[in-house]
Amino acid sequence: MEILLLILIALLYSTGIYMLLRRSMVKLLIGLGLLGNGVNILIFLLGSITKGKPPVIDDKASLFRDIYADPIPQALILTAIVISFGLQAFAIVLLKRVYVLVNSDDLDDLNTPEEEDI
Repeated sequence: MEILLLILIALLYSTGIYMLLRRSMVKLLIGLGLLGNGVNILIFLLGSITKGKPPVIDDKASLFRDIYADPIPQALILTAIVISFGLQAFAIVLLKRVYVLVNSDDLDDLNTPEEEDI
């Protein structure tokens, strides 16, 4: 299972970086989303995967004798998903506004000022 997740993380990172290097603003936004998902899966994988065990420890247990799932990475990932959703929603609205003003999706069109003929 861990090997499959490592391959998925590598795929998400590589496609995310590839999309970040494109000149389109939409591809940049997609690349940021892919990188964010790759980071979330990486945090999930580093928190160690335990199948069928809840992240709850009995109050009566004085020693941890059984394997349990760590709740901290799961909570971090849930928080990161919510924050990235809000960030992507804001970026989509901002992208639409820039597209209406510039009439282009190319990032180079934002950097070069238009020269006026005098």
